[in-house]
Order: sequence, then C-alpha cells, then structure tokens
Amino acid sequence: MATAAAGSLGLLWGWLWSERFWMPQNVSWADLEGPGDGYGYPRARHILSVFPLAAGIFSVRLLFERFIAKPCALHVGIQDSGPYQAQPNAILEKVFISITKHPDEKRLEGLSKQLDWDVRKIQCWFRHRRNQDKPPTLTKFCESMWRFTFYLCIFCYGIRFLWSSPWFWDTRQCWHSYPYQPLTSGLYYYYIMELAFYWSLMFSQFTDIKRKDFLIMFVHHLATIGLITFSYVNNMVRVGTLVMCLHDASDFLLEAAKLANYAKYQRLCDTLFVIFSAVFMVTRLGIYPFWILNTTLFESWEMIGPYPSWWLFNGLLLILQVLHVIWSYLIARIAFKALIRGKVTYPRRIRPRLCTLHSFLTSFLFSMPGGSWTVSSFACV
Repeated sequence: MATAAAGSLGLLWGWLWSERFWMPQNVSWADLEGPGDGYGYPRARHILSVFPLAAGIFSVRLLFERFIAKPCALHVGIQDSGPYQAQPNAILEKVFISITKHPDEKRLEGLSKQLDWDVRKIQCWFRHRRNQDKPPTLTKFCESMWRFTFYLCIFCYGIRFLWSSPWFWDTRQCWHSYPYQPLTSGLYYYYIMELAFYWSLMFSQFTDIKRKDFLIMFVHHLATIGLITFSYVNNMVRVGTLVMCLHDASDFLLEAAKLANYAKYQRLCDTLFVIFSAVFMVTRLGIYPFWILNTTLFESWEMIGPYPSWWLFNGLLLILQVLHVIWSYLIARIAFKALIRGKVTYPRRIRPRLCTLHSFLTSFLFSMPGGSWTVSSFACV
C-alpha cells in the first residue's frame, strides 16, 4: 500500500512538473540548470525565500502602523478612542446576539414594555451596540496607510527598474531568447518583494479588521500568489514585471482616497477617487490590452509559438481583461455620480458611493488572478 501511495505521488509530481506543459518544444528543465548570468534562471526553490521575507514584512508593518501611521492619524484629527459603549443590558444583548441587530417596530414595542424603556432609548442602544462592533477609524487608517506606502514604493521601484530594461521600450524583448533569460538582481527583488507582500497579506488577514469579504479576499490573495508564482517558475518574468507595474499604478491612489475619507477630507477624497478612476481606465482599458495582451498573444506567438502553459497564461490574462471592463464600468458610474453631485452641493459625503463601489467589486474579486492586479476594496464602514 505504501508502495502504491509513493507511486501515485510520483505520478502526481511528474505531472505537476511536466516539461511538456511548462516548456516550449525541445526545452527541458535540465537546460535551465546552468548558472547563466546574474542570479541564474528562475527556479521553483527560489520561492522558499519568500516566506521569511513575508514574515519580515509583516513585522515591519506592525512597527510602521504603531510608530508612523498612528501619529499621522492623530495629527489629522482621528481620535484614539473606540465608539460609544452601549449600556450593559442582558435582555437587549441576548436579542442582539441571538435574534436581530435591527429590531423592527413590533419587537421594539415589546422590548419597551418588558424593560420599561422608551422606544427611542432602545433604538439608540441598538445603534450604539452596532457601532461598538465596528473597528475604530484609527485602525482602518493605519492599515490603509501601510498598503498605500507599500503600493507607492513598489510602483516607484518598478518604474525605476523597468525604465532601464529593454523590454519596457520594446515588448518583443520579453520573448527574445526565451526561456533562456537569466535573472538580474533588480528583477529578482521586484518579483520576490511582490510575492512576499501578498504572502504577508495572507498572514495579516487573520489579525486585521474582519470584513464581510474575508473569504473572497482570501481566495483572491491565493489567486494572486498562484499567478505570480506561475509566471516566475515559467520564466515569463519580463512580461510579468510589466503586468505588475501596470496594476500597481492605481492601487496606491485608491488607498490614498481611503485615507482622505477616514480623515474626513471629502474634497480631497472625491478628487483622488476621480484621479484613480481615470488612471484605472487608462491602464486597464488602454495600455493593458494594446500593450500587454498584444505582446503575450501575438508577439510571443510569432517568436516562440504556443505551448500548454502559454495557453493557460494567456487565458488568465484574458479573463483579467474581462474583469477590467466590468470594473471600469462600475467605477465610471460611481465617479460620474461623484462629479455631478459635487457640482450641485459640494462637498457631499462620498461614503454612500464608496459602499456601493465596495458591494459591486467584492462580488468579482474572487475570480481575479492578480493580487495587486485589482481594485482594492473600499472599506464600507
């Protein structure tokens, strides 16, 4: 029985690392064993270095939120205090936990008679109790400031690295001599940092504010990690850097808008959201299909030809483009309403629009194959 199990595992392992699937015709794993130049060729074992780095990033985040983000939050007027605590009451607490958090008029009247409380007082109690479960704005601000800082830094690093990379100016260089394209130190660090960051998000999701879309974002982070790892092992890292940088271009703007919203800078929040919308649509509906998909579908076909993992990679990128179209429509609708209403009675609270955007987008996030390759959800709280 043990022999049969070992044989099954061997077959599974062989199928998982099949050269026929991963590599172009007449290329084997052994061909990539040579050192090449710089950091050699991408190898699956390189991924192991991500885990201690992810733990390090998580530790840096804790220090950042405590010693940098929190003072910034206090400076812009966010209070270091939780919501008003509801008066302890065993009967109302039991109703809140076991029956409903939003009692109807009939139940309110019954509770009023039972407790000899005014209906208005009971309504206030339930409102305070609901607010009591909401995370403090200070915590949300610190989390968003960390993501904003990382997204901005990694985007700047990506632009700086790609500026001196030949495939940034000529996408055909993504496929020149493929797959014999050795890593450079800059490319290696770019990929590993992105991957480590999303592993750190996987860790921190269990300690962060618990949101309604927890499971969706968990699957989303898994899909992100899977696609980044896939493109690394397959040595499609050149075009992968283009995709990552393109998607990083809008993420920090969305986090900046969230920071402005938490700080109650509504004019700035609206402005940043509109800028984010414009950048998102230009990058996802213009640059992505005519620059990224053009090279992955047509230039690569011409230079290296299709093979099984090529079809999978392009299939995921095409699904991504479909999602870009859907998201762009939803974002445009929200941004348009923000602009129109802003002209009538400005400034106007953007909070309802953010909640609408959040409810729209989270229903699609689970199928998104890219981690930073997405619209980060606004916190609808």
